[in-house]
Amino acid sequence: MPLLDKAAVAMWWNMAREYREEFEDWHSHEHFPERMGIPGFLRGSRWAHVDGGERFFVMYELDDYATLTSSAYRERLNNPTPWSTKMMPRHQDMVRSQCRVLHSAGGGISRFALTLRLSPAEGRETALQNHLAENAATFITQPGGATLHLLATQTPDAPPTLEQKIRGGKDAAADWIVVAMGYAADALEALQRGALSEAQLVAHGARPEVITGMYQLSYTLAAQDLR
Repeated sequence: MPLLDKAAVAMWWNMAREYREEFEDWHSHEHFPERMGIPGFLRGSRWAHVDGGERFFVMYELDDYATLTSSAYRERLNNPTPWSTKMMPRHQDMVRSQCRVLHSAGGGISRFALTLRLSPAEGRETALQNHLAENAATFITQPGGATLHLLATQTPDAPPTLEQKIRGGKDAAADWIVVAMGYAADALEALQRGALSEAQLVAHGARPEVITGMYQLSYTLAAQDLR
Protein backbone atom coordinates (compact mmCIF):
# COMPACT_ATOMS: atom_id res chain seq x y z
CA MET A 1 0.00 0.00 0.00
CA PRO A 2 1.12 3.63 -0.39
CA LEU A 3 1.58 6.10 2.46
CA LEU A 4 -0.96 5.29 5.11
CA ASP A 5 -3.21 8.29 4.47
CA LYS A 6 -3.52 11.93 3.41
CA ALA A 7 -0.91 13.92 5.33
CA ALA A 8 2.62 13.70 6.67
CA VAL A 9 5.29 15.50 8.62
CA ALA A 10 8.77 15.33 7.08
CA MET A 11 11.78 16.48 9.10
CA TRP A 12 15.54 16.73 8.77
CA TRP A 13 18.04 17.75 11.44
CA ASN A 14 21.59 17.26 12.66
CA MET A 15 22.37 15.54 15.94
CA ALA A 16 25.92 15.85 17.26
CA ARG A 17 27.71 12.53 17.71
CA GLU A 18 28.12 12.96 21.45
CA TYR A 19 24.33 13.06 21.85
CA ARG A 20 23.44 10.34 19.37
CA GLU A 21 23.15 7.37 21.74
CA GLU A 22 20.83 9.22 24.11
CA PHE A 23 18.90 10.75 21.20
CA GLU A 24 18.13 7.35 19.67
CA ASP A 25 17.13 5.97 23.06
CA TRP A 26 14.76 8.90 23.72
CA HIS A 27 13.39 8.99 20.20
CA SER A 28 12.69 5.23 20.08
CA HIS A 29 11.44 4.61 23.61
CA GLU A 30 9.67 7.85 24.55
CA HIS A 31 9.13 10.20 21.63
CA PHE A 32 7.85 7.79 18.97
CA PRO A 33 5.42 6.05 21.37
CA GLU A 34 4.20 9.46 22.52
CA ARG A 35 3.55 10.62 18.96
CA MET A 36 1.93 7.35 17.93
CA GLY A 37 -0.42 7.71 20.87
CA ILE A 38 -1.89 10.90 19.37
CA PRO A 39 -5.14 10.27 17.45
CA GLY A 40 -4.44 10.52 13.71
CA PHE A 41 -0.77 9.51 13.88
CA LEU A 42 -0.43 6.23 12.00
CA ARG A 43 3.29 5.47 11.57
CA GLY A 44 6.65 7.06 12.23
CA SER A 45 10.03 6.18 10.72
CA ARG A 46 13.53 7.42 11.52
CA TRP A 47 16.44 7.24 9.10
CA ALA A 48 20.14 7.97 9.62
CA HIS A 49 22.29 9.35 6.81
CA VAL A 50 24.24 6.60 5.05
CA ASP A 51 27.54 8.42 5.57
CA GLY A 52 27.25 7.78 9.30
CA GLY A 53 27.28 11.50 10.05
CA GLU A 54 24.96 13.68 12.08
CA ARG A 55 22.01 13.98 9.67
CA PHE A 56 18.63 12.33 10.32
CA PHE A 57 15.37 12.15 8.41
CA VAL A 58 12.06 11.45 10.15
CA MET A 59 8.60 11.05 8.68
CA TYR A 60 5.21 10.74 10.34
CA GLU A 61 2.22 9.49 8.37
CA LEU A 62 -1.13 10.99 9.41
CA ASP A 63 -4.73 10.14 8.71
CA ASP A 64 -5.71 13.67 7.68
CA TYR A 65 -4.27 17.16 7.30
CA ALA A 66 -6.52 18.35 10.15
CA THR A 67 -4.47 16.21 12.56
CA LEU A 68 -1.73 18.83 12.30
CA THR A 69 -3.91 21.33 14.18
CA SER A 70 -5.79 18.90 16.42
CA SER A 71 -6.06 19.73 20.09
CA ALA A 72 -4.36 16.46 21.05
CA TYR A 73 -1.30 17.19 18.88
CA ARG A 74 -1.06 20.83 19.97
CA GLU A 75 -1.34 19.75 23.60
CA ARG A 76 1.69 17.50 23.25
CA LEU A 77 3.72 20.10 21.36
CA ASN A 78 3.07 22.62 24.13
CA ASN A 79 3.74 20.21 27.01
CA PRO A 80 7.02 18.42 26.26
CA THR A 81 8.28 15.87 28.77
CA PRO A 82 11.42 16.62 30.81
CA TRP A 83 13.41 14.30 28.52
CA SER A 84 12.03 16.03 25.41
CA THR A 85 12.85 19.42 26.92
CA LYS A 86 16.42 18.21 27.35
CA MET A 87 16.72 16.79 23.83
CA MET A 88 14.94 19.45 21.74
CA PRO A 89 17.76 22.06 21.87
CA ARG A 90 20.12 19.42 20.43
CA HIS A 91 18.15 19.27 17.16
CA GLN A 92 20.28 21.48 14.93
CA ASP A 93 19.43 22.92 11.48
CA MET A 94 15.84 21.72 11.78
CA VAL A 95 13.72 21.52 8.63
CA ARG A 96 10.14 20.59 9.53
CA SER A 97 7.49 20.36 6.83
CA GLN A 98 3.82 19.74 7.50
CA CYS A 99 2.48 18.28 4.29
CA ARG A 100 -0.36 17.07 2.16
CA VAL A 101 0.25 13.92 0.12
CA LEU A 102 0.14 14.74 -3.61
CA HIS A 103 1.09 11.30 -4.91
CA SER A 104 2.04 7.96 -3.39
CA ALA A 105 3.00 4.72 -5.14
CA GLY A 106 4.20 1.37 -3.85
CA GLY A 107 4.07 0.35 -0.24
CA GLY A 108 5.82 -0.59 2.94
CA ILE A 109 9.03 0.60 4.58
CA SER A 110 12.37 -0.32 3.02
CA ARG A 111 15.97 -0.25 4.13
CA PHE A 112 17.03 2.87 2.21
CA ALA A 113 15.35 6.22 1.56
CA LEU A 114 16.31 8.93 -0.91
CA THR A 115 14.86 12.33 -0.05
CA LEU A 116 14.69 15.39 -2.29
CA ARG A 117 13.66 18.90 -1.36
CA LEU A 118 12.66 20.94 -4.38
CA SER A 119 10.31 23.62 -5.66
CA PRO A 120 8.30 23.76 -8.90
CA ALA A 121 8.95 26.64 -11.26
CA GLU A 122 6.04 29.03 -11.65
CA GLY A 123 3.37 27.47 -13.84
CA ARG A 124 5.19 24.11 -14.06
CA GLU A 125 3.57 22.33 -11.12
CA THR A 126 1.51 19.92 -13.25
CA ALA A 127 4.41 19.01 -15.52
CA LEU A 128 6.68 18.29 -12.57
CA GLN A 129 4.06 16.24 -10.75
CA ASN A 130 3.39 14.21 -13.89
CA HIS A 131 7.11 13.51 -14.34
CA LEU A 132 7.40 12.30 -10.76
CA ALA A 133 4.26 10.18 -10.96
CA GLU A 134 5.35 8.51 -14.20
CA ASN A 135 8.75 7.63 -12.77
CA ALA A 136 7.22 6.45 -9.51
CA ALA A 137 5.18 3.88 -11.44
CA THR A 138 8.37 2.63 -13.10
CA PHE A 139 10.61 2.70 -10.03
CA ILE A 140 8.36 0.68 -7.72
CA THR A 141 8.40 -2.29 -10.12
CA GLN A 142 12.16 -2.32 -10.68
CA PRO A 143 14.59 -4.56 -8.74
CA GLY A 144 15.55 -2.73 -5.57
CA GLY A 145 12.65 -0.27 -5.71
CA ALA A 146 9.65 -0.14 -3.38
CA THR A 147 7.88 3.20 -2.95
CA LEU A 148 7.91 6.80 -4.13
CA HIS A 149 5.93 9.60 -2.50
CA LEU A 150 5.42 13.28 -3.34
CA LEU A 151 4.51 15.67 -0.54
CA ALA A 152 3.71 19.38 -0.64
CA THR A 153 4.28 21.56 2.40
CA GLN A 154 1.27 23.48 3.63
CA THR A 155 2.15 24.98 6.97
CA PRO A 156 -0.92 25.43 9.18
CA ASP A 157 -1.75 28.90 10.40
CA ALA A 158 -0.97 28.30 14.05
CA PRO A 159 1.21 30.00 16.68
CA PRO A 160 4.64 28.58 17.49
CA THR A 161 4.62 25.76 20.01
CA LEU A 162 6.72 25.37 23.12
CA GLU A 163 8.75 22.62 21.42
CA GLN A 164 9.63 25.05 18.60
CA LYS A 165 10.62 27.72 21.10
CA ILE A 166 12.85 25.24 22.94
CA ARG A 167 14.55 24.42 19.62
CA GLY A 168 15.28 28.11 19.14
CA GLY A 169 12.34 29.52 17.24
CA LYS A 170 10.63 28.99 13.90
CA ASP A 171 11.71 25.88 12.02
CA ALA A 172 12.71 25.99 8.35
CA ALA A 173 10.44 24.18 5.89
CA ALA A 174 10.82 22.54 2.50
CA ASP A 175 8.41 23.15 -0.42
CA TRP A 176 7.88 19.90 -2.33
CA ILE A 177 9.38 16.69 -1.01
CA VAL A 178 10.10 13.40 -2.76
CA VAL A 179 10.72 10.31 -0.63
CA ALA A 180 11.78 7.22 -2.59
CA MET A 181 12.40 3.98 -0.70
CA GLY A 182 14.07 0.78 -1.79
CA TYR A 183 15.69 -2.33 -0.43
CA ALA A 184 18.82 -1.78 -2.57
CA ALA A 185 20.84 1.42 -2.35
CA ASP A 186 22.06 1.12 -5.95
CA ALA A 187 18.46 1.30 -7.23
CA LEU A 188 18.01 4.64 -5.48
CA GLU A 189 21.40 5.86 -6.66
CA ALA A 190 20.41 5.06 -10.24
CA LEU A 191 17.13 6.92 -9.75
CA GLN A 192 19.04 9.92 -8.41
CA ARG A 193 21.41 9.91 -11.41
CA GLY A 194 18.54 9.47 -13.87
CA ALA A 195 14.93 10.62 -13.59
CA LEU A 196 15.50 12.42 -10.28
CA SER A 197 18.74 14.14 -11.26
CA GLU A 198 18.65 17.89 -10.96
CA ALA A 199 18.99 18.24 -14.73
CA GLN A 200 15.97 16.02 -15.39
CA LEU A 201 13.90 17.65 -12.66
CA VAL A 202 14.66 21.15 -13.96
CA ALA A 203 13.83 20.03 -17.50
CA HIS A 204 10.44 18.85 -16.24
CA GLY A 205 9.54 21.91 -14.22
CA ALA A 206 11.63 22.15 -11.04
CA ARG A 207 13.69 25.11 -9.98
CA PRO A 208 17.45 24.56 -9.67
CA GLU A 209 19.17 23.73 -6.37
CA VAL A 210 17.50 20.47 -5.46
CA ILE A 211 18.64 19.19 -2.04
CA THR A 212 19.14 15.42 -1.84
CA GLY A 213 20.10 12.92 0.84
CA MET A 214 20.40 9.15 1.17
CA TYR A 215 19.35 7.55 4.45
CA GLN A 216 19.21 4.11 6.05
CA LEU A 217 16.34 2.93 8.25
CA SER A 218 17.01 3.16 11.97
CA TYR A 219 13.58 2.60 13.55
CA THR A 220 9.88 2.55 12.72
CA LEU A 221 6.76 2.39 14.88
CA ALA A 222 3.06 2.28 13.98
CA ALA A 223 0.13 3.27 16.15
CA GLN A 224 -1.13 -0.31 16.06
CA ASP A 225 2.16 -1.48 17.60
CA LEU A 226 1.11 0.19 20.85
CA ARG A 227 -2.09 -1.83 21.20
